[in-house]
Amino acid sequence: MLKLPEDQRHLFTRPFGTLYPSLDPVLPLLSGKLFYSVGDVVTEHLLLAGSPPVIAIIDGQTMRRPHNGVEIPEYQIINVKNPAGCISDELILATKTAVNSGRIVIQVSGEEDLAVLPLALVSPISSLILYGQPGEGVVVLEISPQVREQAQAFLEKFEKIPETT
Repeated sequence: MLKLPEDQRHLFTRPFGTLYPSLDPVLPLLSGKLFYSVGDVVTEHLLLAGSPPVIAIIDGQTMRRPHNGVEIPEYQIINVKNPAGCISDELILATKTAVNSGRIVIQVSGEEDLAVLPLALVSPISSLILYGQPGEGVVVLEISPQVREQAQAFLEKFEKIPETT
């Protein structure tokens, strides 16, 4: 398991990608693209707009408060545990499985906020990851070799700790 040290949390306050004030200007960008979502609100808005992501990573919460939940009945569900401020080995494996399979909801028990990083490492070049920036809008991250390098550099700031059951 990887844990983000307190003194590195500031690195994750700025968007990792392009910030849009709402989903409306993002929807045209999705046409013909492979895209994934991280977060309950972004996923819910994509579904309401008729643009379901190929993979959704959700945790049943928004801004640390319960969210009514997102369901995509025809998708396979992978349940994983992922503590706040961490990236569990389970979550890393689930992102790899999901990218290889598609039409998957990764349901996180804990927190999904940092899932963008392992997802960025395994997503195809030119695919998009959408996630919410609380109080600001939606971030669109287009996968490129440079984005993968940056995601790897972020992950190198984490501490490796043993998994607990």
